[in-house]
Amino acid sequence: MTLNLPPAGHQTGSHTGPRTASGAGTHLAPPILVAKDLRVTYPNGYTALESFTMDVRPGEIVALLGHSGSGKSTFMKAATGMAPSTATQLTIDGQDVIGATGVELRRLRSKVGYVFQHFNLVPQLSALTNVLTGGLHHAGPANALGIFPRRQRERALELLDRVGLADKARQRADSLSGGQQQRVAIARALMQEPRIILADEPVASLDPRLAGSVLRLMRRIAREDGIPVVVSLHIVDLAVRYADRFVALEAGQVRHTGSVEALTPDMVTDIYGQESEDDEEH
Repeated sequence: MTLNLPPAGHQTGSHTGPRTASGAGTHLAPPILVAKDLRVTYPNGYTALESFTMDVRPGEIVALLGHSGSGKSTFMKAATGMAPSTATQLTIDGQDVIGATGVELRRLRSKVGYVFQHFNLVPQLSALTNVLTGGLHHAGPANALGIFPRRQRERALELLDRVGLADKARQRADSLSGGQQQRVAIARALMQEPRIILADEPVASLDPRLAGSVLRLMRRIAREDGIPVVVSLHIVDLAVRYADRFVALEAGQVRHTGSVEALTPDMVTDIYGQESEDDEEH
């Protein structure tokens, strides 16, 4: 694993923290997501996440680091009520996650835009229709017949334009490149009008150039719309370049956390282990 960390105290200029101005000066905006003492234990007794504490504020990107199986995806499942969880507090936009069921749980999940590693688009549908599916919660009963209100279609086209794919609106999803499909997936997430975006290894299947373009897009959305992004990554350089803060997990527990400027090579070695010559060759 190659790592080119900035020197201690370095500021890139892209890591502007999520702050709001007031007459008394600058202060942190209230968090959208709060997790305190979060624990996930499955019925077989396996504890996948323990003593996890984090808050996420408008406009920021938080990178989750760690090996596969360290608890990154488990946290995202817990945050949307898809994993058996206990916590002192687990809220999204002020709404309790633990114990939410039925309509309450559907309402909570509608506030969370999810971006997956393998895009999860419907391949035979157009890019436009895939984006429209993100608005099913708001579209009303007509969507059961595949009919979307005009305002929904206009919004979907605006979002495709925003991610640079207005000219691909009528193309089938499976005819698009991997980077284009992930941009459609991001537009679909935005169609939900989310309060937060959870991105689970969104660039793992993309080459470095496309990975950078996708993460730049997510950072721009976070900054311009105030929608925070929690993104799990394997490549530390990408976290340093595009995130504001990091949380490093190992065996379901937080190993290190802080601003990306504070992430040191020793921490990376502690998280991932020492790189061997065989790793470099492969």
